[in-house]
Amino acid sequence: MRYVKITFWVLLAALVVAFFSYNLPKRDIVRITGTEVIRTDLSGANRFFYAEPDSGNSPQANRDLRLINTVFESGKVKVFRNEDTGLFGWPPYFKIDSSNMHAEAADLVSTRDAPVWVAITHYGWRSEFLSIYPNAIKFKVVEGPDVRLIPWMSIIILLLCVAFVFWLWRVWVQFKERKIDPLLDDANNTIEAVDQRADAAKDQARSWWARLTRRKP
Repeated sequence: MRYVKITFWVLLAALVVAFFSYNLPKRDIVRITGTEVIRTDLSGANRFFYAEPDSGNSPQANRDLRLINTVFESGKVKVFRNEDTGLFGWPPYFKIDSSNMHAEAADLVSTRDAPVWVAITHYGWRSEFLSIYPNAIKFKVVEGPDVRLIPWMSIIILLLCVAFVFWLWRVWVQFKERKIDPLLDDANNTIEAVDQRADAAKDQARSWWARLTRRKP
């Protein structure tokens, strides 16, 4: 039973970490090397990792996908997708301007000799095996690749989640104190009373049996 509990909590912790790792916004400082639109099939196992098509269009299993090709200062490349999340999609980033972002990204394409460094805010994972890309939410031009950016949005979201969990815990504690603990106390008192009556009945039976079997001199 102990190993089952440990396994449960480890899996739960892994799910929580994966959830925040995928959904929390992250920022990369990169140089945009190009943009493209590819036709892709979203009917496979990777469909879960894609957002919505352009706002106002109906979802399709096979549709165009906007990509933003980038490279880090180290030379490592990274490809972002540029999709709307919509007004009611998940994660709730309310992105409906992927067309405009694609035009802005194309305008910021630069070369190695004359780099324009861009901080791209995104969420999601990059996996060559699953053919999935992080989704770019927004970007802004920065002075260089070494600019220090504080992830205020992620910090605020995590603090709000911690506050929400703490609130749920307080609600549960108060509910337990007001509703569950009195019921448990009543149950314990009832059990103790039954035990006391049972003990009294046993003592009375022993006394009656002793008087019945007592021999007269």
